[in-house]
Amino acid sequence: MANKIRRGDYVKVITGKDKGKIGKVLIMKNHLAIVDKVNLHSKHIKSNQNNHEGGIVKKEGLIHISNVLYYCKENEIASRIGFKINDKKKVRFLKINNTIINEK
Repeated sequence: MANKIRRGDYVKVITGKDKGKIGKVLIMKNHLAIVDKVNLHSKHIKSNQNNHEGGIVKKEGLIHISNVLYYCKENEIASRIGFKINDKKKVRFLKINNTIINEK
């Protein structure tokens, strides 16, 4: 099964503590995504030879793609994504209004 959400897409979180936030997908791993400034965790860093300053660093955590929707910045709407064949090419489209996102 092809992932409907890809790296570089903007998504809107629909569940959890960050519900309603919009961010850009930085990394995709299977059906998990790391979204910019979403699902932040505090990580304690110990000072060492490479990192002279220790402290607490905020870092993005993984979020499952079932908890996000694709966000179209032009129309400012969040929607599920579908696939269809258009001129012998597989394309992604928004299910809410059938607009084509990009061609593969």
